[in-house]
Amino acid sequence: MQVENPIYDNHGRPISYIRIAVTDRCNLRCFYCMPAEGIHYLPNKELLSYEELRKVVTILAKRGVRKVRLTGGEPFLRKDLMSFIDSLNRIEGIDEIAITTNGVLTAPHIQDFKKVGIKSVNLSLDSLDKERFYKITRRDEFEKVMGTLEALLELGIETKINAVVMENQNTEDIIPLVALAKEKNINVRFIEEMPFNGEGSHYPVLNWHHKRIEQEIKSHYSSLKKIPSSPHSTSINYSIDGFQGNVGIIPAFSRTFCGSCNRIRLTAQGMLKTCLYDDGVLDIKALLRNGATDQEVQDNMLQAFANRAKDGFEAESNRKSGVVVESMSTIGG
Repeated sequence: MQVENPIYDNHGRPISYIRIAVTDRCNLRCFYCMPAEGIHYLPNKELLSYEELRKVVTILAKRGVRKVRLTGGEPFLRKDLMSFIDSLNRIEGIDEIAITTNGVLTAPHIQDFKKVGIKSVNLSLDSLDKERFYKITRRDEFEKVMGTLEALLELGIETKINAVVMENQNTEDIIPLVALAKEKNINVRFIEEMPFNGEGSHYPVLNWHHKRIEQEIKSHYSSLKKIPSSPHSTSINYSIDGFQGNVGIIPAFSRTFCGSCNRIRLTAQGMLKTCLYDDGVLDIKALLRNGATDQEVQDNMLQAFANRAKDGFEAESNRKSGVVVESMSTIGG
């Protein structure tokens, strides 16, 4: 599909990737993502309908958005998700559909992933130790997640593991997780912890930043070396001699990748976010439900892109609500 007028923001960055939270509900309670209690989930009528989501994606696809990632909460908690994905795959211009999941409910659907257009999966897995997994997630679902991982690899689905690195919680898991990539064609990615847990930052200073994570891996694997990353990648990627897969580190808190960011987010509440760290720049749901035409929706989005923050630090400083207090399940992972 030829795009005559692709979208660029006010800093010259293309907008070609949207992350959509299809639900704010989750069946785990990872402490770095949400509090153990007190989450008030949206009533179903407050979520964007699949029809509304398809409308937004269709509008953006005509202007150069090529990739869609579905997140949550846990996306497989939403009914008829696979049919919705199949409908997205039929939108002209959408070349790639990906999904981020915790793996608990995923396995029964994997056989149909390629048929509906899912090209890659990010699997959240913060520990390979069952007890630590329970401590982090507050749920006893480790075996189901590992079963999902094996099923994904068996069927040849491009798979990335996302592990949030947390001081005094799972730093001893870094090297075992890296080792998964030795015999498996998998990308193991370590993410700096962010303050999106419904409570604010757990630490006054982030000690386990991307440089320290790299040093930890290199202390065990001296052949660790940087490899070229794809355009707009959020991860710093590495190879290790003798490994089938590779390793990545995502400086999500340090925000070193903002200069090439091509992604936007749509929360389960229908708020457009042009940066993870902003507090929402456009209420898409209100536009749609007040009868806005496709052209009006597009024009409002273009206006938001034309006023996009330069980076995550500027976006955070511009927040109307002040400090970050949302949970990641509310924002969309």
